[in-house]
Amino acid sequence: MLTEYLSAEINRLALLGKLPLHRQLYEALRSAVLGGKLTSGHRLPSSRDLAQDLHLSRNTVIAALNQLVIEGYLASHVGQGTFVTDRAPAKHTRRKPVLADQGAKLSSRGEALLTHFCAAQLEIYPFTPGIVDFTAFPMALWQRLQHKHWRMAYPDMLDYSYSGGYAPLRKAVSDYLRVFRNMPVDTEQVIITTGTQQSLELCSQLLADFNDTVWLEDPAYWGAVKAFMATGLRLHPVAVDQQGIAPQEADEATPPRLIYVTPSHQYPTGTVMSLRRRHAILAAARHHKAWILEDDYDSEFRFSGPPIASLAGLDSDERVLYMGSFSKVLYPGLKLGYLVVPKRLAAPLKQAHYDLNRPGQIPLQAALAEFIEMGHFATALRNARQTYAERRRCLLESLRPCLGSSAQISGAEQGLHLCVNLPDTLDDKALAQRIGAMGLTVRPLSAYCIRRTDIRGIVIGYGYAPFADIEQHGPTLAKAMTAALARYGG
Repeated sequence: MLTEYLSAEINRLALLGKLPLHRQLYEALRSAVLGGKLTSGHRLPSSRDLAQDLHLSRNTVIAALNQLVIEGYLASHVGQGTFVTDRAPAKHTRRKPVLADQGAKLSSRGEALLTHFCAAQLEIYPFTPGIVDFTAFPMALWQRLQHKHWRMAYPDMLDYSYSGGYAPLRKAVSDYLRVFRNMPVDTEQVIITTGTQQSLELCSQLLADFNDTVWLEDPAYWGAVKAFMATGLRLHPVAVDQQGIAPQEADEATPPRLIYVTPSHQYPTGTVMSLRRRHAILAAARHHKAWILEDDYDSEFRFSGPPIASLAGLDSDERVLYMGSFSKVLYPGLKLGYLVVPKRLAAPLKQAHYDLNRPGQIPLQAALAEFIEMGHFATALRNARQTYAERRRCLLESLRPCLGSSAQISGAEQGLHLCVNLPDTLDDKALAQRIGAMGLTVRPLSAYCIRRTDIRGIVIGYGYAPFADIEQHGPTLAKAMTAALARYGG
């Protein structure tokens, strides 16, 4: 039964023509788990048997199984086999949750969280922005490091972390930021979190009160919108232009407590904040006595021109809190990130992090620290840059036929996505739907807007699109946009 189901799913995905074989098998197995065809504790056939039954190479099967192990759907035990875990993630759904007590209601905040900027609408497929290719991750090496630190684990490593994280990992982060982001960081300023979302929530809870105002870019990163909504902040969207966030006189009339920005590669427009604008936003924070939350999104991937200094590296007033994660270089399911705070905030934020989040995962942090110290992180980053640079070049070449005065690209100098800016008379949501009907996933720029109605575009990710897919489907994107521009008189 399992073999027949997997074969049918693989054949269905193959007809769409957009996923490599290992990813087709991954999707088929994941669907079997989420759909209840594979239940907790179910033992899968060996990789050799699966390969034989499905007429796939064993390496293809192993790649799919390893990814499912990373994401928590499966667990592999040497000498015993591979099993469906009892912690397999629940299936994403866009429907409103049905409560056991039909008289029970969600809070207004809960309702808003479930109906605005839903992550389930922004997830994976080849051209989806915000997604990376983690199939090249050195799984065998990573497993050896984790096993090593589990064998060496002493009782304190199994407890909660009360000091902001594993000290060698915090030192590795501070060393990395000093060298690559020109930030004078002490190890004590670094707090290890589960990623940018937790960093945002911690900053919101500790640095702002309910109903305080947060300035954030418009169009906006959906994760930040969710974090601020969940912590009861008042959103004040500030328009982004070609130089980044651009507060106007009308914005100054609503003083912020927090200012959230993605200056290295604005999500989703791809704009890189100019040096002049960086100094301006630092001055605005000083004037309003506000804190800046710098999400250094995509800073690792700059393909042309010199690196631009981080806001934290330019900050002389200690008003910038800097956050990053390891997901883009390693893999999303790692769920480890870092928050760098001004020295005067280090002690209270560590205490609050411990009280609110009960952080742990010290053996995992130890494995990551050694991974960085041994030079493997630098190697992974270098390889990723080369791979993504090639994909970027191929995508730019594919899109060239649709470009002109009515369609221009922004954000191609850095990061893992770009934006094709279109006339504001064009329905980018309808265009994205037409492209989706072709079996490709892109996002309309207008879907990221909070208040703005004056911008349209298509946001295209190339992080998870294999080179062959870009070569094959890039021209299809260009033709679809060319046809849309002709239809709207562009």
